[in-house]
Amino acid sequence: MVELFQQDERKTYAQSSKGNQLKWYNQDIWYKTDYTGYEGLSEYVISKLLQYSDLGSLEYVDYEVEMMRYRDTIYRGCKSKDFLPKGWRIITLERLFQSAYGNSLSQSLYSITDYENRLRFLVDQTVRVTGLRNFGVYMSKLLTIDALFLNEDRHTHNIAVLMDDMGEYHYCPFFDHGASLLADTTMDYPLQADVGLDELIGRVEAKTFCSSFDEQLDIAEKLYGKHLHFYFTRKDVEHLLEMETEYPVEEKRRVLDVVMAQRRKYEYLF
Repeated sequence: MVELFQQDERKTYAQSSKGNQLKWYNQDIWYKTDYTGYEGLSEYVISKLLQYSDLGSLEYVDYEVEMMRYRDTIYRGCKSKDFLPKGWRIITLERLFQSAYGNSLSQSLYSITDYENRLRFLVDQTVRVTGLRNFGVYMSKLLTIDALFLNEDRHTHNIAVLMDDMGEYHYCPFFDHGASLLADTTMDYPLQADVGLDELIGRVEAKTFCSSFDEQLDIAEKLYGKHLHFYFTRKDVEHLLEMETEYPVEEKRRVLDVVMAQRRKYEYLF
């Protein structure tokens, strides 16, 4: 368990639909508490399962479960190493678009009626500002991860690029998977729900440019191709959950069931 202090707390002004998790930064480590359920467990499991994919180790942020004491309260959550080199900055697409054009990227996207044109607009504008020519491939990978793991909070404040100390842009590692795997057990997906897992999964909506994960992924693959495959098995997921000791068995069982249901649905990715 790590003890955290007020001077290390970091405020987040881009609030998600699920509210803001408490965050701290201390000695090159970021800490996040759970807010509505088992976000830290989701971050841990997904980052470890990304090791069983085509992604390189620098393409995603690696998370570990951590217990945190802040003042008189103990929190579950996760931690990750700061991936930014000295002098570099992380810039969300929302902030990038605001800086370049003085408008909201989210509002601009949703003023476009055709979903395919929404994704094309997001990619084209990002390429125009940053010069990152393969940003469509990047988005295809990101939307694949989000569809497989049911990330319901991938909005324009939750996709980013990096800027180095010379003003050049770079791809950002994939990060922030906490709102995945039905992690919100407080409001939307209670562990003791009156409905089955399939119905709960069916309730989850995407956010990037439409509400359907399948439609987002189909459009991304049509425009920019398929660029990500996985090769984890049930035993791999079970092993990761057995290695984790802080979360209750019922939450880990839920995670296993969701991951395997999604693996069956997207079998072509394996």
